Amino acid sequence: MPYELNEQKKIGLGLIGFGIFFTFLAIILFFDRGLLALGNIFWLTGVAILLGWRSTLQLFTNRRNYKGSLSFLLGIFFIFVRWPVVGILVQIYGCFVLFGGFWPSIKAFLYQIPVFGWILQYPALLVNQLRRSSG
Repeated sequence: MPYELNEQKKIGLGLIGFGIFFTFLAIILFFDRGLLALGNIFWLTGVAILLGWRSTLQLFTNRRNYKGSLSFLLGIFFIFVRWPVVGILVQIYGCFVLFGGFWPSIKAFLYQIPVFGWILQYPALLVNQLRRSSG
């Protein structure tokens, strides 16, 4: 199995999930700053545990990733100075820039999750089936 999950990676993924959940909950509750900060703490800790502390530091300090790192940290700053909408938007941009190279790996991992992976693959399977039947 190419993506072996040990206990440390499971904890990291769980913390990332909690971070996403708290961020989503904060957005539903009209950009609550406390929940956004808690979501950021969980998310950053989860990434650090999942990738390892040294790899996380290298990711954020890599010369090619300065734009993403700066925008992510600027988003956290905006949340703390009471501009949560701007902060979230800047953080989302920073995440896409920082983790843009990881999307193929993330996609392959998500496809291996039993029910969720099938739901993600279903539109592609449906398109392939329609191509075969029309051609």
